[in-house]
Amino acid sequence: MLPVIVIVGPTAVGKSKLGVEVAFQLKGEIISGDSMQVYRGMDIGTAKIKPEEMKGIPHYLIDIKNPDESFSVAEFQKLAEEHISLIRAKNKFPMIVGGTGLYIQSVIDPYEFTEQKDITEQRKKFYTLAETYGKEYLHNLLKEIDPDSAKKIHPNDLKRVTRALEYFAETGRPISRNKSAFLKNKQKYNTFFIGLTMERSILYQRINQRVDQMIEEGLVEEVRELLAKGYSPELPALQGIGYRQIIGYLKNEYDLDHAVYLIKRDTRHFAKRQLTWFRRDPRINWFNVDPQKNIEELIPEIVSLFSRTIHNDVE
Repeated sequence: MLPVIVIVGPTAVGKSKLGVEVAFQLKGEIISGDSMQVYRGMDIGTAKIKPEEMKGIPHYLIDIKNPDESFSVAEFQKLAEEHISLIRAKNKFPMIVGGTGLYIQSVIDPYEFTEQKDITEQRKKFYTLAETYGKEYLHNLLKEIDPDSAKKIHPNDLKRVTRALEYFAETGRPISRNKSAFLKNKQKYNTFFIGLTMERSILYQRINQRVDQMIEEGLVEEVRELLAKGYSPELPALQGIGYRQIIGYLKNEYDLDHAVYLIKRDTRHFAKRQLTWFRRDPRINWFNVDPQKNIEELIPEIVSLFSRTIHNDVE
């Protein structure tokens, strides 16, 4: 069976661009491994790859949900596995490109989940509890079942608190224990892992520049339009970085400059969490991105390592 190629790394490091170039070289098709890019109408704030940037490479699991529709790691796992089979049937390499570590790991490693309808009900239950009793109440629930995660997640980060609670409801295990699961479990696919990293100060500079670009491209208007369509600002999709901060600005809680500051700060923190997650996986082959060079210059080295790795696995 053709191996699965996985490209991971922090936000703004260049995963999408590299993914397209690798797909060109190896005849692959791309499955998005980003939990936010599934939502229609949320293009700027999620840094969604543009059609012209895809260069004809098929991309899957992008724009498949409306912002008020639920989407869970279990559903991602199911859809991604289906697409892997379909891509392989075309004699192409399936590629997962993204930065949502749990989602990607759920596909590669043997995760089992309950029925989707139960997950949807669980999510509704948690958000109802938060609306009724407050975010602190939900965070206290997390403390009881997964104190390690509760220490790392701020009570106001409703999306991450809910995800951790939802994961426990789905699997019966704290999400904090699964960050090292890849050391113990046998992966489901023969997988070649590519990790992109960058000197931290430069990465943070790129993040700041990307946020400024999002504002210039119309992030405020994108959020305003979503709210005008009747989507609740409390939806999980609109609690994502970039959206909740602009919503605060539109509610006159602070000015636009402060909203931009919050987006930059929270995105930097998110990038740090992504690196922490991926650094624990010994299967990843890391490549340093030099901002002074074109990311395409990494392609020969990646293709060479891929060829050697797959050849050795076959032997």
